[in-house]
Amino acid sequence: MNDKHFAEESERLRALGLAVIKNEASAVLDLCGRIAGDFVQACRFMLACRGRIVVTGMGKSGHICGKIAATLASTGSPAFFVHPGEASHGDLGMITDKDVVLALSNSGETRELLTIIPIIKRLGVPLIALTGDPDSTLARESDVHIDVGVKQEACPLNLAPTSSTTAALAMGDALAIALLESRGFTEEDFARSHPGGSLGRRLLLHISDIMHFGAEVPAVTEGAHLKDALVEMTKKGLGMTAIVDGDNRLAGIYTDGDLRRTLDQEIDLSQSLVRDFMTTKCKTATPNLLAAEALQIMQQNKINALLIVNNESQLVGAINMHDLLRAGVV
Repeated sequence: MNDKHFAEESERLRALGLAVIKNEASAVLDLCGRIAGDFVQACRFMLACRGRIVVTGMGKSGHICGKIAATLASTGSPAFFVHPGEASHGDLGMITDKDVVLALSNSGETRELLTIIPIIKRLGVPLIALTGDPDSTLARESDVHIDVGVKQEACPLNLAPTSSTTAALAMGDALAIALLESRGFTEEDFARSHPGGSLGRRLLLHISDIMHFGAEVPAVTEGAHLKDALVEMTKKGLGMTAIVDGDNRLAGIYTDGDLRRTLDQEIDLSQSLVRDFMTTKCKTATPNLLAAEALQIMQQNKINALLIVNNESQLVGAINMHDLLRAGVV
């Protein structure tokens, strides 16, 4: 392929991709006019739900259902996905009379969904439908119908579910976030359902979960020489050492920075006492503080390590910036 043909092919591929994005963006924008009474009623059904929101759909709609259920569940509205085909073979037992069913079908005529509608009706649970055809069977049989129809799929053959699935996904997000706001869902609530994510680590991880303790904590007594402090700092590798009294109460801290300043004075490390060069008013934290609060203290005071004390000012641990990095707090 010569340069001209390569450029033409590149431009054609770019134009095709751009057309898809524009088509799907237009489909999503068209939904704005459908956030109306049916949307509000659907939200009310789900807010009043005493059980779970059961999301169901086949094929590509089923994949969208899985994402909608996951978004609902992680934002304060307990939900799960049920495959309508499996529902006809036993999984309908997962739906109780306390639940709400949210069914997705672009055509509104998906056979597997229509098969289980009588059972859903018999349970007396609210049925919310998202379809692309307000006149479809699913739309007519539902308690609430939200139109997520699109003018045309992004697929040039108008066959592959593209814009229609994007529209359904966006409407699902709109429902989930409307419920989130109505429930007063907070960052802390979100973190509790995402303990493995960065937000969960930032909001739920405590200093006690990641601090060094016991023999790992660098510490020398007030009567120690600078040489002893240097050995302790090197051995423990936290860039500092605590100085404690006979009751293990914190008296001060001696850091790498203090060492550099000491060396500038040409002091005899083997004869000088660490208490004469330590920083007495050092920043500390307690084990029950959040790791994110430790990070804030360190950043505000431009320090790389923090000593952890109990309510009696006794040394119980230590933490440095590397610990926060490893824990994903930074």
